[in-house]
Amino acid sequence: MDHAPAPEGRSAASRAAPSSSDRVVTVPNALSVLRLVLVPVFLWLLFGAHANGWAVAVLMFSGFSDWADGKIARLVANQSSRLGALLDPLVDRIYMVTVPVALAFAGVVPWWLVVTLLGRDAVLAATLPLVRSRGLAALPVTYLGKAATFALMSGFPLVLLGQWDALWSRVILACGWAFLIWGLALYLWSGVLYLIQVVLVMRRMPRVR
Repeated sequence: MDHAPAPEGRSAASRAAPSSSDRVVTVPNALSVLRLVLVPVFLWLLFGAHANGWAVAVLMFSGFSDWADGKIARLVANQSSRLGALLDPLVDRIYMVTVPVALAFAGVVPWWLVVTLLGRDAVLAATLPLVRSRGLAALPVTYLGKAATFALMSGFPLVLLGQWDALWSRVILACGWAFLIWGLALYLWSGVLYLIQVVLVMRRMPRVR
């Protein structure tokens, strides 16, 4: 069905302004880029400067900005974008690899935790060709997966903060491990749900030629 032409002024304005999904310069995207830049800063603070306190601060800021960019993208007009939909989970994945591996090398967390986390991600990554064979770029990130990432990224700085030799640090360490164990359980369960989604997609959607 043909649509009535828009007024001339409005048409020109709509052509000049990109849609929100095509925007590159947005607050959430800027926060995601900042989080990405802070990855090498965190590694230098942990291994180069041996400034664990500042390393904890970087992780806490990154966790807060991850929460903030999602809120801004959902609640503020013209702040959601296709780039943000790709960039935010990509930065999450980089943190979920870099932080546990770095903390394991520093002796803060055990390697079995790292192997479990990375093993789960490797299994899900192996299903990506199957999903793409059905014409999908990827399956959407679930709320459970975001909650698991939030719990883990809250636990890692708390466990690092708990390395000080003080009574308060033991309480912080216990809280950190509570977050890590809970986050690990959610992370594994979200992986199971993702695999179920993959099976459903394979059964219900035809292969794209």
